[in-house]
Amino acid sequence: MPNKIRSYMLPMFLALILSWLLPLPAPSDPGTARKDEKELIQQSFTELGHRLDQLEKAVDDLLWYQKVGDVALIDKVFHVGPPPANIKNPTAMGARNPVKFWSYVFIPRNIDRGRKCPLLVLPHGGSHANFTTYHTHIIRELTAQGYVVVAPEYRGSTGYGRSFYEKVDYGGLEVDDCHASRDYMVENYEFVDGKRAGIIGWSHGGLIALMNIFEHPADYQVAFAGVPVSDLVMRLGYQSPDYPEEFSAPFHIGKTVNENVKEYQRRSPVWHVKKLQTPLLIHTNTNDDDVYSIEVEHLIQALKAEGKKFEYEIFNEAPGGHSFDRIDTQLAKEIRLKIYKFLAGYLRPPHPFASLADLNKAGYR
Repeated sequence: MPNKIRSYMLPMFLALILSWLLPLPAPSDPGTARKDEKELIQQSFTELGHRLDQLEKAVDDLLWYQKVGDVALIDKVFHVGPPPANIKNPTAMGARNPVKFWSYVFIPRNIDRGRKCPLLVLPHGGSHANFTTYHTHIIRELTAQGYVVVAPEYRGSTGYGRSFYEKVDYGGLEVDDCHASRDYMVENYEFVDGKRAGIIGWSHGGLIALMNIFEHPADYQVAFAGVPVSDLVMRLGYQSPDYPEEFSAPFHIGKTVNENVKEYQRRSPVWHVKKLQTPLLIHTNTNDDDVYSIEVEHLIQALKAEGKKFEYEIFNEAPGGHSFDRIDTQLAKEIRLKIYKFLAGYLRPPHPFASLADLNKAGYR
């Protein structure tokens, strides 16, 4: 299609979408009209973004069966976590009902249901993101070892509409959502061993993993936190200017770090290190341009200051930056093998990986 035609049709296409999503009013005052139209256009694009996220999520859900269906039984269960953090009208009918959310369940096809199997909780990163087929090889590798995996789409995840998106509670009730997914698995699957449960996560998922073991130490036998968000006060200081707006939004914390530093500390693992009781492995990478290594090193130093026993490794300029151990390079797979051996020491999966050949055989068709 010629560029001139494309440039002519694009505004018409956008106008059609906007008119479908939210018709514009016609205020009598021209100045008010321009202001209202601008706000409504912005709102329309926001709504469009959420609808596109829902479409993307539906497509990705189908891809899961294509990508791991040969090795795992896949389900998506609907259950509950605590009530919302922010309730606009507390006296409204159902205002304090538990928040309903989805969790992915992956069960190895060759599982022996007559024996108890270890469980791994795997929260996604990003907060405003979701559990996608980006994790394909990780799921294939975990189920090959005999782990049952639950991946919660905790409050604030994308792909479920604006209302669910705005229930976000970073470092707060989302942590309880993920713990609720752990409890759901133990309560509903007889072959899941609640005494062999671990939690692993990267980035924001690493924060959730840390906060879970700090708050529920008896419920997890081991944890791995990869490039974990560790200190929100530090993090918001080095991120781009628009990043803090996600936290100070009226539907979220509602205040900036300067206005309520203690609230940001409450949601940061580094301020809870004295609670550590669970075997823990931490990884960071010096060229991570998302969660800076200095932030994770702050967590490591805080744990050392409290005299806590844990393991960690700081990788120097590992290719891949923030996702250095989640990609498909030889180095990434070697690092994941280290993670799996650490987990296996506490969870005793039926088919632990002994070598990189085992990992390659399981993860790559």
